[in-house]
Amino acid sequence: MSFSLAAIGVVHPNGHRALAGVTLSARDGERIAVIGPSGAGKTTLLRVLGAALRPGEGEVQALGESPWQLKAGALKKLRARIGTVHQAPPIAPRLRVVTAVLAGRLGEWSAARALGSLFYPSDIAGAHEVLSRLALEDRLFDRCDRLSGGQLQRVGIARALYQRPALLLADEPVSALDPTLADATIGQLVAQSESTGATLVASLHAVDLALRWFPRIVGMRNGQVMFDLPATQVTAAMLDTLYASEGGVATQGPVPLGATATEPAFQRPDCP
Repeated sequence: MSFSLAAIGVVHPNGHRALAGVTLSARDGERIAVIGPSGAGKTTLLRVLGAALRPGEGEVQALGESPWQLKAGALKKLRARIGTVHQAPPIAPRLRVVTAVLAGRLGEWSAARALGSLFYPSDIAGAHEVLSRLALEDRLFDRCDRLSGGQLQRVGIARALYQRPALLLADEPVSALDPTLADATIGQLVAQSESTGATLVASLHAVDLALRWFPRIVGMRNGQVMFDLPATQVTAAMLDTLYASEGGVATQGPVPLGATATEPAFQRPDCP
């Protein structure tokens, strides 16, 4: 079992209930897309799965561990086995792209190696390889504050790919990309899961991408799981009900502010 959530509840300090009685589990290597309208609880769910947020209710199991029963050192080791792709990557603007990518393995490096890598990157070839999968190898030594929003989002993905986690969580990972590039980038996350056996859970606002790439779809609304089905069993009526408050089903639409629509697309390789 990759993870198991039992009756999870989360109430934020402002009193908003983000999750209510969420029960969800996955086998090793499963690929799951979590969909639903804004405010459905998708990001909170991923934070709970990533052992970044302790729920107020229920029980969490991740990679064979109970995160909140671990001591600090063991919890750090568990988190090093979980990779998270953020919608807005928490990357220091002045950091070089190569250093940002290599940070994916800081959790398993010694303090001396981590510090040394800041001055001279310890695995330039490894960073180049994952960046090439995302058509960013030519930005290897650029500063991150010189990248577009879409490029920075892909650097965050490259960092997670370099980490090679056992559980890969992606929170709206392609929101700043044009449709063609978004499709190819999701393909790279799927290819990583297939090649390493990692469990992949991605929250996506674009339903078309979820149905195209993920065998299992979890629909969320108001902090609850509304359905958990194979993609082939998700109907248009279910999606209309799920997205009723937003006036329709979301797809990968126009490029958001900060993205670059003219960035070249690339093809998903047959193997990663």
